[in-house]
Amino acid sequence: MVEAGALSGWKTAGGHRRIWQDSVDALLARGRTHGGTLRVLIVEDDKLLQTLYRETFSTWPIPLELNIVDHGLDALVELGREQPDLLITDLRMPGVDGFEMIRRLRANPLSSRTSIVVVSALSTKEIAASGPLPKDVTVYRKPIPFHELHGYIQALSAQRRRTRDGA
Repeated sequence: MVEAGALSGWKTAGGHRRIWQDSVDALLARGRTHGGTLRVLIVEDDKLLQTLYRETFSTWPIPLELNIVDHGLDALVELGREQPDLLITDLRMPGVDGFEMIRRLRANPLSSRTSIVVVSALSTKEIAASGPLPKDVTVYRKPIPFHELHGYIQALSAQRRRTRDGA
């Protein structure tokens, strides 16, 4: 990354890299703002619903970078690789389910800025019995309420722009 110009640094006499902290901070800040594009990770094991998410989101005039994965383990890998602005997840999935994925995500201080929306067929009572989910998680019932999601994403996008622009 130093040779590519993404980070400022130098080589020691022994050939080790040393990177300026403010260069790392600037890179992280650029990564959080995404040039105005909102990063959205969707975790849904139903292929039909994945297609529905993809096609519906593509019609919205909001700059989105959409990534869809099948289950919680893939989501955790993606979350470790690059933090999205928004995670939309089902709760019942094979392997690592949504409950466990959210617990792991919220246990990591680096992912505290990621907003989480759950879209599930589970009732409030069923979620409470299996959860509870953190208080900052927004829960919607299936079928997918695209109208509410659209409003949520518009508000999140506006909030991120204000934060990025320092307003």
